[in-house]
Amino acid sequence: MSVVRTATEGSILLVTLERPKANAIDLETSRLMGEVFRDFRENDSLRVAIITGGGTKFFCSGWDLKAAADGDAADGDYGVGGFGGLQEMRGMNKPVIAAVNGIACGGGLELALSADMILAADHATFALPEIRSGTVADAASIKLPKRIPYHIAMELLLTGRWFDAAEAKNWGLVNEVLPADQLMDRAWELARQLASGPPLAYAAIKEIVRDAEDAKFQDAMNRITKRQLDTIDRLYSSEDQMEGARAFAEKRDPVWKGK
Repeated sequence: MSVVRTATEGSILLVTLERPKANAIDLETSRLMGEVFRDFRENDSLRVAIITGGGTKFFCSGWDLKAAADGDAADGDYGVGGFGGLQEMRGMNKPVIAAVNGIACGGGLELALSADMILAADHATFALPEIRSGTVADAASIKLPKRIPYHIAMELLLTGRWFDAAEAKNWGLVNEVLPADQLMDRAWELARQLASGPPLAYAAIKEIVRDAEDAKFQDAMNRITKRQLDTIDRLYSSEDQMEGARAFAEKRDPVWKGK
């Protein structure tokens, strides 16, 4: 059985990390995940992805320390997309939903942070325990202070303490907390909603957000209005752009073609 299982429903891709007991990621698994998400990025027939963990206890425990003890270097070849296939995947202009079905710690929490939306089961717990082994949660050190209040992010990074799904929701780290038996139903519901939307607009939104992250407001706006972003230029010249206007005028639902 593959440690990275995939399934599709229409234009939705489900990716399940299946490495008992803790869904930890070694170099080989990371490379496999990178291939899966690269193919998702390049496949025009797929519009939304869900990432979750197999079982009910672990979403992902992060870097596989047992594999590291056997020779996997922490700075080894994680493959395209970096750790877990998502963390550094360039041009990922499609929505990705993380369905956190259990423990998400270390690189597992960083994997969830690489998604656009995070849903969590009510029994899910989180931590960045790298500090306890004298190292850093590198991606989380970059992302977390931009997602939640600075002082809370620093506390979590500097202490490595555990926190539950309710606290994660309180700080805005996750979008929704659900009973465990409703988590995947809600993930699919949200994915279907997104899959019915305009893919070119989604791509433009994701590129704008990335491009504007460290830019001044007016500089970012100028790049948009001058169509200097590839996704914006494609959107503004697309059939979908005209379809949206026609559908509004004709009081009907638009039919998005992604072109």
